[in-house]
Amino acid sequence: MIFINGITILLIYELIGEVAAQLLPIALPGPVIGMFLLFLTLSLRRPSMAAIEMASTTLLSHLSLLFVPAGVGIIVHFNRLTHEWLPITITLLLSTMITMATTAIVMVGIQRFQNKWGHHHA
Repeated sequence: MIFINGITILLIYELIGEVAAQLLPIALPGPVIGMFLLFLTLSLRRPSMAAIEMASTTLLSHLSLLFVPAGVGIIVHFNRLTHEWLPITITLLLSTMITMATTAIVMVGIQRFQNKWGHHHA
């Protein structure tokens, strides 16, 4: 029952994110908005996390299954990939570097914020 409650909570936040994505004039996917709202809720309210933890742990243990459709897509579009490998490779490398740099900048900012306000929670 705890697992069902956790999945329900996650799906409710995803639904709220989807509705917000349709109503708000921002270019963010609904699941991203829902995940951000869940993060805010967990950060501010500290609700009982047993259900969410059980659901998320179970979903993460099966995460590899989500890569099967991507693998099938690569095989289906293999001919196109052989012709467009250079722009794809450049895009992947640049986006990876930008993501790593952004993550580092955000992490430094969070550490400065925590040091300034005396929050040393891990």
